[in-house]
Amino acid sequence: MQKPAVTLMVKAARAAGNVLLRHMYKLDALNVVEKDRMDFASEVDELAEKEIIKEFRRSTPEYAILGEEGGEKPGKGGSRFTWVIDPLDGTSNYLRGIPHFCVSIALVEAGEPVHGVIFDPLRNELFTASRGSGATLNDKRIRVADRKDLAGAMVLTGFPPRERSRASAQLKCVDTLLTEIEDIRRTGSAALDLAYVAAGRADAYFEAGVKPWDIAAGALMVREAGGKVGDFKGRSTGPMDARGVAGRPLLAGNIKVAELLQQRIVNTGYAAAFD
Repeated sequence: MQKPAVTLMVKAARAAGNVLLRHMYKLDALNVVEKDRMDFASEVDELAEKEIIKEFRRSTPEYAILGEEGGEKPGKGGSRFTWVIDPLDGTSNYLRGIPHFCVSIALVEAGEPVHGVIFDPLRNELFTASRGSGATLNDKRIRVADRKDLAGAMVLTGFPPRERSRASAQLKCVDTLLTEIEDIRRTGSAALDLAYVAAGRADAYFEAGVKPWDIAAGALMVREAGGKVGDFKGRSTGPMDARGVAGRPLLAGNIKVAELLQQRIVNTGYAAAFD
């Protein structure tokens, strides 16, 4: 039985997913803007976010909203709750016709996610999580993989444009990891990366510069699926609301693999690049 907040989030995520699907075959006609160097958004991002906000303003006008496109919008009642929204995680994939993107929504209380929904409209895969209640994929319980070490591990990462000044440190870390793990994937959607770790499809994920809307729902899913989430030195991820929009490094995986991956990130000097 879904919690009422999750039911509302699923409705909003599906509405946004329908917007994405309706526009994906007319990409040449979209208006695209470059928000920052090699960081793009389109009118579809805005349309999908408006669908989500419409649902939430109707049902919870007292909650604040933090959207990737619209920024922070205060609620009407000074509530401790914030809806954290990424209407299209994987915009670069979407704009190129690469079929890997999603809608990500989290409900955050005083900086901590309490409910999360990640919806992949192309595959009709709905990932949900609630604090203390576990994580599911299409209503079936999911768990992180049970791998005990890095040998044979599948690790997910990203190379965001805003982190290119640290690219050499990251590539040194990747070079070391490839002597132990099976492979590294770079899929283009941080939210789906975290959902896949929660579902046991990948063993771990790490990336720098991620924002609350990228990771709030997925971080909760990994924790509720029995995994570990922290920064590159094992510390807390920090607030997942407007106080955390500067971005941060994130690492997630099952407990053993996450600890070993964190050691490699520290030992190769990649963690120190953020000091």
